[in-house]
Amino acid sequence: MQQLRVPDIGDYKNIPVIEVLIQAGDVVDVEQSLITLESDKATMDVPSTSAGTIREVLLKPGDVVSMGSVIAHIDFADAAVPPAAAPAVEVKRAIEDTSAEIASRSDLKLQMSLAEANAATATLAASSQSTAAAVQPDPVAHTGPERSINVAAGPSVRKLARELGVALADVKPGGCNGRVLREDVLAHVKTMLATPSPTVVPAAAGSGGLDLLPWPEVDFSKFGPIERTPLPRIKRISGANLHRNWVRIPHVTNFDEADITDLEALRVTLNREAREGTAKVTLLAFLIKACVSALQRFPQFNVSLDGQDVVQKRYFHMGFAADTPNGLVVPVIRDADLKGVAVIAAEMAELAHTARAGKLGAAQMQGGSMSISSLGGIGGTHFTPIINAPEVAILGVGKAATKPVWNGSAFEPRLILPLSLSWDHRALDGAEAGRFLAYLATLLADFRRVLL
Repeated sequence: MQQLRVPDIGDYKNIPVIEVLIQAGDVVDVEQSLITLESDKATMDVPSTSAGTIREVLLKPGDVVSMGSVIAHIDFADAAVPPAAAPAVEVKRAIEDTSAEIASRSDLKLQMSLAEANAATATLAASSQSTAAAVQPDPVAHTGPERSINVAAGPSVRKLARELGVALADVKPGGCNGRVLREDVLAHVKTMLATPSPTVVPAAAGSGGLDLLPWPEVDFSKFGPIERTPLPRIKRISGANLHRNWVRIPHVTNFDEADITDLEALRVTLNREAREGTAKVTLLAFLIKACVSALQRFPQFNVSLDGQDVVQKRYFHMGFAADTPNGLVVPVIRDADLKGVAVIAAEMAELAHTARAGKLGAAQMQGGSMSISSLGGIGGTHFTPIINAPEVAILGVGKAATKPVWNGSAFEPRLILPLSLSWDHRALDGAEAGRFLAYLATLLADFRRVLL
């Protein structure tokens, strides 16, 4: 019989023990967690340096330890259970402990293999998460495994919960200060196995949660000085929407270029001749008008998907991304098909000013047929804009650059505009997107076509 001691844990002394993960009689393997320590900066598991059978545990929660403190007495004569088998063994125990209670239920099969037990547990956990998301559809709140981030639990307990497919947020804590213990996770598994599976909300109607690992927990302060500030409300809301759109919509992006040499010359002339006090005509105003013409030519882009139905819009409202100090917003120009370029430019300037002042109303950002995201004033060429659901397409615009273009007899300098069209592959296909973008480039090259 030998002693298991606390190894070198750095320049720390008198660290409190918050959880003891072993008891007398347990068979442990090398690197298996024995106790959990919590300093003022981090929570850590202390692994076993040897394999064998625990004969006596010398620590309890609340004790303080330093390097060299004795954790337990261990007998090296016995072989340890491989760590990979531990989750399966725990599930098997959970099933056996509740076999008498479950025997009368016809909807569960007791004669399942260990692999089937793991799968059943994960399915039940996923079902409970989907149901919870359906009951509380807050687009900003975390769902699924991310909800476990703020739950008090040691790394070994989190590892066990991940392997068993359990969300720690759903587990009733039994430790001090609301801490989830290993026994709490196993008790939750037993309860789940003894309960009929709830109805799973279909992905199309529910929150569309994914079976992802929890977000990594990092103590950034150990790497250097840090400063924490709350994420602005606009970014919290738009971030949740963008994440949903990127995950739920099958994005495809087509790239092309448009020769806007003549269009830019027209824009400069209009601004030079404009009356004092009127809004400057921007390239984005021309782009909005050209997109409206393209939507009229290809109405399949002016739709939204509603379940299994396609909603064809008979109006032409254009959204444009506006950069504000608090984040990106998308005001909507309504009835752009009935307005000229100068009127659109003036309305854009007014909406952008309202957005930067933080006074843009929700109604002013809804009902768009399509959106445009322009980086022309910043730089860059092509990119992949995220579709602004429930729209099915968005146009990304880069910074125009002068390039040599062959005119049939010689190269001449032309102002070339990069275009990036992201579209929803559920509503559109590649041929339609190619035709739309090619037609749009043609309109920008000769804006007189917009009048036809």
